Parts: sequence; structure tokens; C-alpha cells
Amino acid sequence: MKADPAPKSPGWRYFLQEKVLVIFFLGFSAGLPFPLVYSTLSAWLEEAGTQRSTISTFAWLGFAYSLKFLWAPIVDSTRLPFLTRILGRRRSWMLLAQLSIGGALVVMSGVDPAANIQAFALIAFAVAFASATQDIVIDAYRIESAATDMQGVLAAAYQYGYRISLLISMAGALYMAEFASWSATYLAMAGCMGVGILTTLWCREPAETAVRDYKGETFAEKAASWFLVSVVEPLADFGRRFGRFAIVLLVFVSFYRISDYVLGILANPFYLDIGFSKSQIATVAKVYGAWVTIAGIGLGGWAVLKFGVARCVVTATILIASTNLFFAAMVITGPKLWMLAVTISADNIAQGFGGTVLIAYLSSLVNVSYTATQYAILSSIMSLLPKFVAGYSGEMQEWLGWLGFFLYAAGLGIPAILLAIYVSRKHDGLVGEGPVH
Repeated sequence: MKADPAPKSPGWRYFLQEKVLVIFFLGFSAGLPFPLVYSTLSAWLEEAGTQRSTISTFAWLGFAYSLKFLWAPIVDSTRLPFLTRILGRRRSWMLLAQLSIGGALVVMSGVDPAANIQAFALIAFAVAFASATQDIVIDAYRIESAATDMQGVLAAAYQYGYRISLLISMAGALYMAEFASWSATYLAMAGCMGVGILTTLWCREPAETAVRDYKGETFAEKAASWFLVSVVEPLADFGRRFGRFAIVLLVFVSFYRISDYVLGILANPFYLDIGFSKSQIATVAKVYGAWVTIAGIGLGGWAVLKFGVARCVVTATILIASTNLFFAAMVITGPKLWMLAVTISADNIAQGFGGTVLIAYLSSLVNVSYTATQYAILSSIMSLLPKFVAGYSGEMQEWLGWLGFFLYAAGLGIPAILLAIYVSRKHDGLVGEGPVH
């Protein structure tokens, strides 16, 4: 499974190909909803007077992303009436998911969490579910749209779009909430989903990778055939290709970003608690942080092209875990803008680098015949354990205090580092570079 040779020094026109621009804008659409059910949402809840132990339980909304492998086979194999005939299999599901996200955000903007936290949580889950469905399709579209030699570039393009949209739904949302209201802010974010909708209508449908044949005379027989072709075969294929090493891969993926997720749900409450204003957070942590993240993404894309994805995973896990220590230092220094800038610089470079490496790494593991299902399984496993542990971040912070909490978050990254070292040594011989075509 050796990849096609990747260009070591591609010219700037290489990055302006239509497929690269499409993935950039789809990355924007994928990134926009995430903070609106995660960090930005936690700031809204903090200002609404919600207890931190309750705020941290909203991290469990992320289970929609972590469990998306459960309905990925449906997205991978089901043709939507009318839409599929006009747009194709991938684009029809993308459009449905994007319209659902925008609609749910509009409804969410009209609900006061202080008055009805249950309804608020239910609508937030609808946003997360539709967003996770969009992720399934965009990941499949990205992998199917280009040969293996472009996957690192497409991963970087996706991350660039993703991070720019985070700038809008994190910094932009905080700025707007400072001078307007949270309801108006979420209504504006719903409008921003138009970027993804227009891109979906503009882009081309990738070529069909396989024709799925569901045999059987009765509904039960056809359902069983669908389960075999869409669920069992993708899992069996992964097991056949990697053997026992598949278990090690799955464990490694599950620990890859655990320290990052555990800290992330309480980042905004931490900034507010130690004395930073929303505008300061937006300027330094979000606006400046977005540009630093973009630098990290570029560094990650370059490193994957230069050194290969296997070597980069070790560096990524070290960066992700160690940058938590900067937050611990900020507890000691207090609300100093220079320390916030240093912390954000380290943390966001690690996020940008680690995110690009992760996308390229997961893409190298999938068989393109089962793109949506296998990638959804891998990305779900990546977030399942971290999201579960992050749900208890509020209780851990109340028990340990801020300093102890950040040391705890850093320590959670140690297993990922050790597994990365082992996986990187085995990768070239057992895994190869690039998705199977």
C-alpha cells in the first residue's frame, strides 16, 4: 500500500486547483458548527449562570461526533429521494446536513438556556448530529476526490477552511455577543452556513467507487444484505489489512487528542474566571490564535510531505500534551495578556499541526471502497474516549483547582506519546502511506 510519490516542493498553483478550493470551503462548513455546541456554547452557558459541572456535561454533545460510525453506513450507501438524482450521492447528503445545521441554529437562537436548559440541550444535540453527518460525507468526498499524493494537501486545505470558520464561530461570536446578544449571534452563525450550501451546489460529484448490490426477495433479506455489505464488510476489510495491529491502531487513535479535548471544554470559562474580558479572549485566543493555528496547519502539511505521516504523529502527540503546561503557568501569572498570547501560540500551533497530521494519518488507513464508513469509525474512535472523559472536566476542576486540572490534562497525553512512538515504528511495514484504491 505504498502511496504515489508526493510533490516535495509544489508550486503555488498546485494549491489553487478546483478540488483544493472545494475542500477548503467544505472545511469551513465543517468547522463552523463545532464551537457552537462546544467552547462558544460554554461561554453562553457561563454567562447564563449555569453551573460548571453542568457546562462540562455539554461536552457529551460530542458523542454525536464520536458515534457517527453508527449511521455512517446509512450515509455511505443510501440514496436520498430526488436529491441524489440531481446532486449525486455525496452532495445530496452534504446539502441535507447543511440545511439541517442552519435550521437548528435558527431554532437554538430563540431559546434561553437559563429558562429551559433541557430544550436548549436538545436543540444543541440536533446541531451536533447534523454536523457529525456533514463530517461523514465531507470526509468521504475529500478522500474520493483525489489520489493519494494529494491527501496531505487536501488535509491542509480542509484544516485551513476549518480553522477560519472557527475564527468566525469563536472569536466572531464572542465579539458579537459582547455588543449584541447570544441569540443574535447564533442567528448570524446560521447564515454563515450558506458558504457550505453554495459550495455543495457548485462542486462536482466524485466518481462512484462501487455499486452496492443488496440481494434478497423480502425486506428482511435486503436489510440483512445491506448490513453485510455496508457494515460487516468495511470492518472485515480493516481487520484483514492490519491484522492484530488494528487493535493497536484503534487504541492509539482513541488517545491521540484526549488531553486537548479535556482542556478545551473549560478554556473559555477559565479565561473568564481569572479575569479576561470577552473582547480580550476574542482578540488574543480567537483572532490571533486562528492565525497561529493556520501557521501550525501549514507546518503540519509541509512536515507530512517532507517526512511522511508516520514520523509526524510522534511530534504531534508531544506538542498536544505539553502545551497544557502553559495553561498551568497562566494560573500562576494571572490575567496577563502577554502570557495569554504565549499560551495561545503554543497551544494553537500544536492544534494546527496535530490536526493536519491526524487527518492525513487516518486517510492513509482507509480503503476507498468503504471511505465514509471506515473514516467515520476511525474519527469516531478518536473522539469517543476524549469526549467521555471531558464530560467530567468540570468535576475534576472543582476538585483539583485550575492548576491541578491543567497538570492532570497534560498527564493524560502521556499514553498517546508512548503509543505514537510504537505505531510510527510499525507504520511503514504494516500500514503503508495512503488510502487503498
